[in-house]
Amino acid sequence: MILTTTNSIEGFKIADYLGIVTGVAINDETLSVGFSQSKYYKKIQDSVDKVKERAFQALTNNAKALGANAIVGIKIEIELTTTNYPMVSVTGTAVKILV
Repeated sequence: MILTTTNSIEGFKIADYLGIVTGVAINDETLSVGFSQSKYYKKIQDSVDKVKERAFQALTNNAKALGANAIVGIKIEIELTTTNYPMVSVTGTAVKILV
């Protein structure tokens, strides 16, 4: 599966646009604030990295379900909920490219 933030893939021709796909993931682990702000920020950073991977996996699975072999125009949104749970939303267009 080719993933890109661009609207085309150099060297490949898009044969069919299959639809918009999304992948959303949220951290379900509690991130408590302790005495060390740097440790807290490190926990948030690590959490965002893990959640981002889960969101991309969901995005890829949704595109495969449509028969896609690539996703173009990917946009990523990362936010903290009011309770400091990192949430990642990834959106793109599932396409079939000629290989």
